[in-house]
Amino acid sequence: MKTISLVLSIVLLTSIQSFSQKVTADPVKSKIHWTGKKIVGNSHNGELKLKSGVLELKNDQIIKGSFVVDMNSMTNLDLEDKDYNAKLIGHLKSDDFFSVEKFPTATFNVKKSTKFTNGKATVTGDITIKGTTKLVTAVVTKGSDNTYTTRLELDRSQFDVRYGSNSFFDNLGDKAIDNIFVLDITIVANQLSAQR
Repeated sequence: MKTISLVLSIVLLTSIQSFSQKVTADPVKSKIHWTGKKIVGNSHNGELKLKSGVLELKNDQIIKGSFVVDMNSMTNLDLEDKDYNAKLIGHLKSDDFFSVEKFPTATFNVKKSTKFTNGKATVTGDITIKGTTKLVTAVVTKGSDNTYTTRLELDRSQFDVRYGSNSFFDNLGDKAIDNIFVLDITIVANQLSAQR
């Protein structure tokens, strides 16, 4: 009897491990916070909205994943003056920066990932901004409340975002804008489903 129970347990465990879990992101609850700054002086920050996202996990490892960000949703949080706020966002959406009319979305696609250890995994994937794709790696933290958080520090000059960049223009002085911008990302799971 014990032998039969052991065999059934092994079969059940094997069956469970053969399934993957599909995690769909909740676009409303998920958050993308951006920060950009000058080389000397102030910084600005705001938010972007997730348009869609899905992760597929198996044996506590991300095996697939894709996310789409709505670049038109870009907002600023630190400027109280409405006119200045609108001017900044309009400039960021223009061809000087992210050319949002031509490239209304940015995407991230998972290429590979380590298993989660103590709630953390290293994820590598392709990020596409302004029509240019680069390979990036980041640490993803899995929370107990179905959240996945990470921080991306990206070099905008690699995505042809040239305005105010010392990589493309000389003698900018204190008008130069740092090439590095930061995305603090929180993905909130919306749906779980088993996949073969």
